[in-house]
This record gives sequence, structure tokens and C-alpha cells, in this order.
Amino acid sequence: MNDKTIATHSGNFHADDVFSIAALKCIFPSFKLIRTRDLELISKADIVIDVGGEYDPDAGRFDHHQRGGAGERDNGIPYSSFGLVWQKYGLEICVGNQEVANAVDTGLVSTIDAIDCGYGEGVSKGVSLSQTISMFNPTWQEDSHFDTCFDEAVDFASRVLARFIASANGGISAKSIVAKAIDNAEDPRVIVLDKYTPWKTTVHALSKEALYIVYPSESGQWRIQAVPVELGSFEDKKSLPKQWAGLSGEALKGVTGIDDAMFCHNGLFIAGAESFESTMKMASIALQE
Repeated sequence: MNDKTIATHSGNFHADDVFSIAALKCIFPSFKLIRTRDLELISKADIVIDVGGEYDPDAGRFDHHQRGGAGERDNGIPYSSFGLVWQKYGLEICVGNQEVANAVDTGLVSTIDAIDCGYGEGVSKGVSLSQTISMFNPTWQEDSHFDTCFDEAVDFASRVLARFIASANGGISAKSIVAKAIDNAEDPRVIVLDKYTPWKTTVHALSKEALYIVYPSESGQWRIQAVPVELGSFEDKKSLPKQWAGLSGEALKGVTGIDDAMFCHNGLFIAGAESFESTMKMASIALQE
């Protein structure tokens, strides 16, 4: 398992080949990496990434540059080498959790595939992770070697991949906790969590009535947060009262009449108090506004 030779192309690199190698490091902790375009060396490698003109997962060939490509997802996004590697090894990397593997594919892998294949639909604008990886390449003004820069990019990608997996696992594991809180809510408009867990996806999926989420902070104080109108939106279903905006300490205590009120964000999406009871009072006031 640890004596495999993995080949990918030399020279300028992109997110798909970098993340492919990062993913394979999860399966093969130690391997010989060759960056080359020498067809003889490529043919002798155990696994070939993003070069070679062949896609055959059973033979360890993961290229997508051949005529006709290497297939696409149901949503039309073509597979790059990273997506092909993830199809074969993603479930194993995610320790058999298909839901986590699917979430990582949706949030990370498919976006990198889309950008690498020039499929722009559904890809957000701005500096992307793919661009970030590309910036690890040496510029024309630098003496750095491509292979050294590639290794640095893989180290970065490995960390990013690990965090994507952890984040997906955390979000999925939180589903049952949030679902139970929704079922147990005395008022379906205010969902109380005994500890903070990622809640937005589950709340949007299971509750049309929820307006506020109340949960403890890491410091032991409590928070109330408004539910956005949809995932990723900065608009809330019902913002906190306008007169609270940007207030903290004595100013907020005076406006709310709550002795241990602490702060309210200027954006009116989150506020806090020292105690659970006071935070629930904030929820009650907000509902009446």
C-alpha cells in the first residue's frame, strides 16, 4: 500500500491535480510522486492523475483530457481528475460515511471540477480556491521550482480537505440534535438548543415557522440569532428590534429592560444576554415587534 508510484503532469499545476494528490495521501500515507509528461514513466506508475489520456479507475488511471472527457454529474458538471479520484476513494476517505462524502463532493470537489473544466454555471465569483491553488505556482520573477511549490500546494490542500470533511461531518451529525429541538420547542417560532450545533440547514428543511434560534455560547452566556429567509441569505425572516441595533451594555439594558442584556449586532441578526431566561425575554420582545 505504501510503495505505490503516483504520477501527474509536471510544470504548471491546478487545483484538480493538487487536490487529487492531497486526497490520495489520505489513502496512501507514503508513496513516490513523479511529476512528468514522459509517457514511459507514466505507463509504469501505479496511479496516474490528470495526464495520460485515460480514465480507468480499476487500473488507477484518472485523466479527463481525452476526447469525450470522463463523464459528468447529473447536474451537468464534468469530472476533472479530482472528481474522478473522489468517486473511487471519497467514501473510504470519509470512513464509510456516504452522506459526508456526498457533502464534500457538493461543497468542494464539484466546484473545483467545474472551474477546471471551464463549466462556469453555479460557480461563485470572486477569488476561488482554485485560484488560490494556482497562486502557489512560481511567477516568472521567482526562482522557485515547480515541484517544490506543488508540494506546498498539496500540504495546503490536505488541510483544506480535512476541514471540509470535518465540517461536513459536524453538520450532518448535528441534524438529529436540531430536529429534536424543533420537535420539543414550546413555541415553534423559537428553537432552543442545549449546546451550539450547526442548525441552518436542518431548520430550513424541517421548520417553516422558526424565526429565532437560542443557544449557549462557548463562554456560558446565551445568544439569540435570527433565521435567514434562505440558506446563504443575509436577509432574515424577522430581524431583531431596530432600536437594539449596535447597542451594548447599559444602553441595551435601558432599551430592553433586561438587566443582563449584553449586545445586539448592528445588523440585527444576533444578540446576547448573560442568562438563558433573559435571552428568552429578548426572543419574546422580538416576536412582539
